[in-house]
Amino acid sequence: MRGGDLLNPYRGVRARTGVDPITAYAPLLRPGDRFSHTTAARLWGAPLPRRFDDEVHVTSTRGPRPRSAGCIGHESAAVVARRRHGLPVSDPARLLIECGTLLSPTALVAVADHLLLDPRVLDPSDIRPHITHGDLGARLAASRGHGVRAARRAFALARPGVESPMETRLRLLLGSAGVPEPVCGYELTRPDGSTVGWFDLAWPERRVIAEYDGDQHRTSTRQYERDIRRFDDAAALGWRVIRVRSHGIHRAPADTIARVRAALA
Repeated sequence: MRGGDLLNPYRGVRARTGVDPITAYAPLLRPGDRFSHTTAARLWGAPLPRRFDDEVHVTSTRGPRPRSAGCIGHESAAVVARRRHGLPVSDPARLLIECGTLLSPTALVAVADHLLLDPRVLDPSDIRPHITHGDLGARLAASRGHGVRAARRAFALARPGVESPMETRLRLLLGSAGVPEPVCGYELTRPDGSTVGWFDLAWPERRVIAEYDGDQHRTSTRQYERDIRRFDDAAALGWRVIRVRSHGIHRAPADTIARVRAALA
């Protein structure tokens, strides 16, 4: 990149073209400032709608809210900030409350699912879950203010074992139609105890599975072949597998609901 490819994203800051807005703003943080709201959610790795990618929310606990152009400033009572990637951020419970003022109910549940997830493959450098179910419930019960009610509703709908926001959307879509509650992140085993695989949503008593097929099936041949074997093995054990793509959630939700209902019936 040429040395002249510099921008002034914030007053007093020069950054190279393409630098992340959070990284660009970091030198302007004052004592008591922290990244908050959807910006904190991004730093915790939570899934968010793309329209929030360029927003930078900063909350001050020691002075007036930040007023830099391009930054959305807030004030709050003093809280102990956590650190993510070396930056001060709202802790998981606080950011869920803050996001309750900005996100749709479904997007907020996806954030809660992410914060509670204890993934099957753990990154040793990023210990999960970010907060336990009990701790999050206790924090929300004791909290007051804007966003708390929305955060509590999202928490009530959050479930352990949800690996992606589209799994969240699929589960909420089915739940809104009165489909019985599934098991999330279900491990299907063979009679000898070996694992067939893990599946997004399952109704074990009906031997039905609903699986969201993401883009990894289009971009990874290895993943696609692994999933074919997994689905075939589940079918051989007498399970019905309902595979759902993005179209079935955003464009044809009624069809998806009907398919799952038929399988459960």
